[in-house]
Amino acid sequence: MLINLSIKHSLVSNWISELRDTTIQADRMRFRRNLERVGEIIAYEISKTLPWQEVEIQTPLGIHNSSVLKEQPVLATILRAGLPLHQGMLNYFDKADNAFVSAYRKHRRDGSFDISLEYLSCPPLDGRILIISDPMLATGASLVKTIIAMKEEGNPAEIHIATAIACSVGIDFVQREIGNEVKIWCGDIDDELTAKGYIVPGLGDAGDLSFGIKAQS
Repeated sequence: MLINLSIKHSLVSNWISELRDTTIQADRMRFRRNLERVGEIIAYEISKTLPWQEVEIQTPLGIHNSSVLKEQPVLATILRAGLPLHQGMLNYFDKADNAFVSAYRKHRRDGSFDISLEYLSCPPLDGRILIISDPMLATGASLVKTIIAMKEEGNPAEIHIATAIACSVGIDFVQREIGNEVKIWCGDIDDELTAKGYIVPGLGDAGDLSFGIKAQS
């Protein structure tokens, strides 16, 4: 299942355009906040699909039958670039359990890279709803490795991926490797990757734009 939130114009389209804009990217706080906003909207859209139950709520003047989430999801993110998008989702799923994964591209001198996954911290996952946020779904390699590692910790009932911009190449890879049961929620979709695995036109390196350029040994 694939949901592109930019098919129909909304504020998401405005925020994605600002994320892409090199003149606006110089403002790191605004860049992080726009990722956070996209995360909030995706969280809201996902919430419409989640199981709910009716409960009796005592108000000062009586009883109200309210529809509420049946269970809280597990929110996971890939460090470090995923933190602003994750925070947006946590703003809405404010009672959710959280998981953190350090999956990153370990580059070789020739420009190729492997995905290195060195850290995983997560709550029990069996039968849970798992939402993984990563701002850029490019090749899909880090997401696939993350999902495989998390499924070794438990068997989620549902897996959702939340991303600001996805590449159709990466979407196809994730669906091929993980299966169609994964639901991918995108702020927008681009169709091209560079030889180094960056999305075109994309927005650049979301981690560097959020937190500064990193030195990698």
